[in-house]
Amino acid sequence: MEPENAPLSEQPFVSQTTTPKVSRFKRFTRILLALFVIGLIAFVYFKFFFVFGEGVKTGHLNYAVKKGNVFKTYEGKLIQEGYRSKVAGTIQSYEFEFSVKSKRIYEILSANSGKSFDLHYKEYHGAVPWRGNTKYIVDSIISMRNE
Repeated sequence: MEPENAPLSEQPFVSQTTTPKVSRFKRFTRILLALFVIGLIAFVYFKFFFVFGEGVKTGHLNYAVKKGNVFKTYEGKLIQEGYRSKVAGTIQSYEFEFSVKSKRIYEILSANSGKSFDLHYKEYHGAVPWRGNTKYIVDSIISMRNE
């Protein structure tokens, strides 16, 4: 039989498949890219959206403000009892700077500046602009006292 008239299975160097094979390099590149994207998503989640800790802080409310250039967020500062020293030879009060989750909580805080509060907060590893300037987010007021 001549190669021209022979069936396809008997002809040399003729591919019987119609789909092109993906090279090993392209496959490796796609897998590497997929792993990079999954890793990036995991990093962003744990850095900005995973709650690292929760707690309660008590102190006198120094201020509550609404500020920001693009994203207007609610921020505040609580002055706690006691003193600490960041630099040797200096004394400074404990300050807890935080962002506020909701407008309702912000309105209560801003109307009662100077009073003593117990605030429940969540701590994240990083801050995102639309959530606030700090990694501490106050989500509820446990109690408020006149002192």
